Amino acid sequence: MACDLTGGRKKPCKDAIGGVVKVHFVNFGDLGSVAIGSSDEVADITNAPSNAFSYSTYDVKGNSSLESNINSSIENGTTFFEQVVNLTLHKMTKEDNKELKLMTYGRPHVFVQTFDNKLLLVGREHGAEVTGGTAVTGTAMGDLNGYTLTLTANETTLPNFVDGATDADPFAGMSTPTATETAQRDPA
Repeated sequence: MACDLTGGRKKPCKDAIGGVVKVHFVNFGDLGSVAIGSSDEVADITNAPSNAFSYSTYDVKGNSSLESNINSSIENGTTFFEQVVNLTLHKMTKEDNKELKLMTYGRPHVFVQTFDNKLLLVGREHGAEVTGGTAVTGTAMGDLNGYTLTLTANETTLPNFVDGATDADPFAGMSTPTATETAQRDPA
């Protein structure tokens, strides 16, 4: 049967680090075909339109996370994974207002880079929708002036790890496409 277990898991070392350091956004559909390996990891990205795609990187610090909720129905015999990215972006700008509006209208693929230098793909098949957030000035001098965003994707797997990703190049392990980072703005 295809859903039989294939192995166990030992207690791991205590060397994991929590948190998100960067998030990379790719417009929905621009990835082309994503090749998935035997452990549900992204093994390659092939046949992307024009053999290239661009991505936008957002640096994040603190209060940002990736959560995956398992939704399984005994009555219906169905299972899916709700992938939720929570972002905190410091400092409000007119340029960010425009970009976040466009992000809200679309449903990008989201690559989440963790502090322990792992890259996970959220919204591989269906993209991720902005399902909530705030633009806030705060009330006291020490309060957040910036944005909070929640992006949600419903997929058939947990977020996919990306093989070969590095801090310098999140798409280093991909053989076919040319991934180009769009210019990052410095919120002045």
